Amino acid sequence: MTKEQHHYDLTIIGGGLSGICAAITAARLGQKVALVQNRPVLGGNSSSEIRVWVSSATAHGVQRYARETGIMGELFLENEYNNPEGNPYLWDLVLLDAVKRQKNIALYLNTDVRHLEKNLETHIQSVIGWQMGAEREITFTSPYFMDCTGDGLIGFLAGADYRMGREAQHEYGELWSPEVADDYTLGSTIFFYTKDAGRPVPFVKPSFAIDIRDTSIPEKRIIRSGDNGCYYWWIEWGGELNTITDNERIRDELWGVVYGIWDYIKNSGNFPDSSQMTLEWVGSIPGKRESRRFIGDYVLKQQDILEQTQFEDSIAFGGWSIDLHPPQGIYSFETASKHMYSDGIYPIPYRCLYSRNIENLFFAGRNISASHVAFGSTRVMATCAVLGEVAGTAAALCLQHSITPRGLYTQHSLLQQTLLRQDASLIGVANTDPKDLAKQARVSASSYLEQIAIVQSSNTIQLEPDLGLIIPVQHKLERLSFLIDVVEATVIELEIYNTSKPQNYVPHTLLLSMSQPVQAGQKQWVELPTPLEFENPQNVFLILKSNPSVQIHIAQQPLIGVQAYQKVVALNTGDANEGSNTQPLRVWNPKPLHRQLPCIMVFPKSHVFAPQNVINPWARPYGNPNAWVSTPLEEHTSTWLELRWEEFLHLEMLHITFNDDVNEDLINLHHHRSPWRIIPEIIQAYQIEICTSQGWQTHETVTDNRQRHRIHTLRIKTNAIRIVIEATNGAPRAEIMQVRVY
Repeated sequence: MTKEQHHYDLTIIGGGLSGICAAITAARLGQKVALVQNRPVLGGNSSSEIRVWVSSATAHGVQRYARETGIMGELFLENEYNNPEGNPYLWDLVLLDAVKRQKNIALYLNTDVRHLEKNLETHIQSVIGWQMGAEREITFTSPYFMDCTGDGLIGFLAGADYRMGREAQHEYGELWSPEVADDYTLGSTIFFYTKDAGRPVPFVKPSFAIDIRDTSIPEKRIIRSGDNGCYYWWIEWGGELNTITDNERIRDELWGVVYGIWDYIKNSGNFPDSSQMTLEWVGSIPGKRESRRFIGDYVLKQQDILEQTQFEDSIAFGGWSIDLHPPQGIYSFETASKHMYSDGIYPIPYRCLYSRNIENLFFAGRNISASHVAFGSTRVMATCAVLGEVAGTAAALCLQHSITPRGLYTQHSLLQQTLLRQDASLIGVANTDPKDLAKQARVSASSYLEQIAIVQSSNTIQLEPDLGLIIPVQHKLERLSFLIDVVEATVIELEIYNTSKPQNYVPHTLLLSMSQPVQAGQKQWVELPTPLEFENPQNVFLILKSNPSVQIHIAQQPLIGVQAYQKVVALNTGDANEGSNTQPLRVWNPKPLHRQLPCIMVFPKSHVFAPQNVINPWARPYGNPNAWVSTPLEEHTSTWLELRWEEFLHLEMLHITFNDDVNEDLINLHHHRSPWRIIPEIIQAYQIEICTSQGWQTHETVTDNRQRHRIHTLRIKTNAIRIVIEATNGAPRAEIMQVRVY
């Protein structure tokens, strides 16, 4: 056995997505980071050992324009390209490679931290880890530590205040809390994978398999022979136990259930199509949902999520539903989960990410400062990941400015602007960076889309049920035209609503209701007068009321900021796994018309897609698309975006944020996959040109881009730069969200 001591600027314990993102961002900001993980692979619950898919604020497409950017966004895009089949082992590789590329990260796998030392009651001095297999005892000393362990072991050992279980309703006034506090949590899950062996395969159940026919499982849960992996998220148990100290008992029970379900599928006679199926993999580690939750200077609550509270120190967002499960898990007679959504993505404050009583302890992941009910939303892994990026950024700033985590709260604008510069996942926080020289530039382009006009029909759909449509407007909405087929003379009914908040995409307050007679006929443009004026640019929600005499022409043509929905008319049926939900987000379903839009023309023309949008305060859809969109690219021609200053400036860095369609729901494993390895709207080939006394000269050429956020070194003196777009990855137009210059 060897004993070693190592000093780092920041020691992060826990190599799940929150720990990975924290380590990468701190390393990029110049800090020496130790990333300590007690397993042989990175990824935590998302790793090949456990195989939970990475759910995000998109809520599998329920929330709109909600996918994460920053480091989690990079990982999503890299996985789409390197791992199009959703192979769990290749996901491990994507994560490992992302960490290995950072020279400032020292990675310690198979290293279990069990002890720590404090030099003050409120200050951690070091943590001690045991590296299995190598027989190394390693002491890590750092000015700051971060607990990304999920269970909160480091904070627990340090004496950080925490909570476990459910708060009473009177504590925070949360309607979904029980009347009396208890120790119940969400349970844990073990998955299994199956495959078709191509020949009949028998299954002999082990002695410990549970006969699920003696339980409520066949009656109260949905079992299908072709499902595997995360489709069985409801194999959950242990919520009435201690998910930490009873972890082994919980695993044994889950194994019994998994093999019992497989025995039921193979041998009950109810699934004849399973005869050639065999088990390919069964997990050996429970995927743990809940254990300790630390207490910071703020505790996030149910009301904060549903009211979408905008905090002064907002630093990230979530969007998953408040998703709570019965403590009895698989043996409950209730549905396996219940869901309550905010009307759009909601902010999370920085004060939830550091301990209120241990002065040099950050935390990120499912152990942040949140009530049990609010945790039901923040616990999903992509949200944990973006909180890791925030915590890693905060730690780097604390090191650079010699302040405590609480001290950084008093300078939260510094944290917010640093995160925005990294293209991190914030909502409702404007770019006010005084160092961004792009904000002083005059922006022009070779072209821009001056009107929302979608005219190339590819098919038609019945106007039944109601059709919803989000469109961005600026100061006026004079009239709309729709391309329709009418079987017999009828009346078109239209309603227009606002959306309450800039990040919301559901109808809120009725602004206008009107009807228009139309005659029978094919492919006719019907014009609807909509005399509305707006003080500020915003989105409006149109509803064309159901009419069986009308068919709407549809175009296979997505456009950022414009989205179509069909109204769901049978929401009260629910199912045995997820119950029912009648909230607006579930009523208006975007999936049937994914990346399709009705043929529409919006009047008047506007600056919704003008080049000046690239220097406005937002880098993602928020009230408006906030993007420059060119007219359609023609073959063998390029289009350009130009920034020009009144005087010559020394320019060091250029940041370009492309449109990677944050409305597209990406996921790391097999559940559902996008049809592309690269998002089509991302610019593939472009040049950076510099204006000199000899005219425009090429400074850099990029031919194979697949990332959203690119940073280019300039180190030149000029009064103008151009981004010349040669090709996209399949989209018909050039689109850029933001340009920054330093």
